Amino acid sequence: MPPAFCLLRCAVLATALLAAPALAAEPAAGASSPKAAAASEATSKALEPLLAGEFALQAGRLDDAAKAYLQAAQAAQDAALAERATRIGLLAKNDAISADALALWHRLGGQPAALRAVDAMFALRQGRDAEARKHLVALVAMPGDDGWRQALGVIGVGAREPAQAAGVVESLIDGGHLPADLDAWLAFGGLAQRLERPQLAERIVEEVVRRFPGEPRVALLRASQLREAGKRDEARTALEAVADRIEKDGALRLALAGEYDRLGDLEAAADVLARGPQDEHIHALRASLLARSQNKTALRTLYDELGRGGSRPDPQRRLLLGQVAEFLELHDEALAWYRGVPGGPQRWPARLREANVLHKLKRTEEAYAAVSALQRDATAPEEVRRDAYLLEAALHAEDKRPDAEMDAFARGLAAFPDEPEVLYARALAWERRDDIPRAEADLRRVLVADPDNVAALNALGYTLADRTTRYREALELIDRARAAEPDNAAIIDSYGWVLYRLGRLDDALVELRRAFTLQKDAEIAAHLGEVLWVSGKRDEARRYFDQARELDPDNRALQRALEKVGA
Repeated sequence: MPPAFCLLRCAVLATALLAAPALAAEPAAGASSPKAAAASEATSKALEPLLAGEFALQAGRLDDAAKAYLQAAQAAQDAALAERATRIGLLAKNDAISADALALWHRLGGQPAALRAVDAMFALRQGRDAEARKHLVALVAMPGDDGWRQALGVIGVGAREPAQAAGVVESLIDGGHLPADLDAWLAFGGLAQRLERPQLAERIVEEVVRRFPGEPRVALLRASQLREAGKRDEARTALEAVADRIEKDGALRLALAGEYDRLGDLEAAADVLARGPQDEHIHALRASLLARSQNKTALRTLYDELGRGGSRPDPQRRLLLGQVAEFLELHDEALAWYRGVPGGPQRWPARLREANVLHKLKRTEEAYAAVSALQRDATAPEEVRRDAYLLEAALHAEDKRPDAEMDAFARGLAAFPDEPEVLYARALAWERRDDIPRAEADLRRVLVADPDNVAALNALGYTLADRTTRYREALELIDRARAAEPDNAAIIDSYGWVLYRLGRLDDALVELRRAFTLQKDAEIAAHLGEVLWVSGKRDEARRYFDQARELDPDNRALQRALEKVGA
């Protein structure tokens, strides 16, 4: 039996489909209309494939869903359904259905920019780069910035491999098609860096410097390009050239600090933020940077600076002081700051942190009592009481008390039946213990209550792909997540991983490269490294393993991949 949510959504779609033509073709009183009768017949013919498409989509059968939506679009002559069929066909990589749906969408009259973008993506998918360039040129030429932004997205997501994407970007530059807009040039320069094409990035930087001399953001792009090329000292020199312009420009100050952060120079990033006007947000960023740099001397200086205003009953300031004191291992002072938060929304995270600090002080009974008090506090927001159960489970895990950890989850679910956050956290706990059946059961409980929960669909699909041999079932779950969020890097990574497990190495590499272009993540890099290694491209694989180590040396996926391939 399909989930109730799916039935409800199908009913809503069917109602909309039934209502629209009837309203458009309503005849005058006392008259019959052949046009209204024809519209009603078309609606009836479209209803069955529409429902079939929705059920197929819910089951992760993208080919069937695209075919059914195309049938519904043809019966109803509806542009929105034709667009839906096209996009699902592209996700399913079914070129025949995509082509038919796209042609119908054109005939019915879609929004020009959206049509151009899909035309370009479909052409890239099929390797028709010249045709794709034609559509991209038209997109970039559209007034405003929506066109070039759509073109950028198409290239970043639609290209089969980085070399193809880089070639298309170069052709746009060669033809003089990029607009005279600094934001556009900066965005395409950023894409070149994500594609790991340093020569193309260098070319864009040189052109931007020529077109927009003296613009501080150009120096940031230049520094970023030098960093990606491994020229870290030159990157710092480029950043120093911007430093004297930051105090009056808050956005530039944040961008400069971010670039220092990416260079790994956390103290310089904190120093940049220390210049110019200060507020609680900037104070929190400075504290975070200094904590990550392990510079306790500088953090203590900031703590003392903030403490001079701590006598005021400012909830945000006292919460921040507690967090800084906690990092400095001044746990008694942290406890006092948290308990001194006078009210407001900051009161609740302060009470959660208070329990955590008590645990660090080895005042274990008080810590668990504080968590229990929050769980029973009827005045606390529901999400805070829920988080108190999650915190209790985490504290028990830290104390190596697995039975107590699971008991906390169970009581949390008794208080908040089928709460997705608690079920999801317990599923991850089961997975860490290699109890895959129980992890699967909890994720499926999330999906019973919320069939469209993208995080649960992706987590279950990835778990089945990674820890079982049920690859086809995993693919269906991941396809459902892809249909909801086609450009989500984590979901694209899961898709690439299940393709690898199915033995489709070339297709897996395409998807994993796309995922890493979208998000530089240790787990994605580890997956890409393993597939490259198995494909015989071991030098390239080692490069991605090295990147994964830099991002997160303790990543579980990285450790498993290195153990498997012996790298």
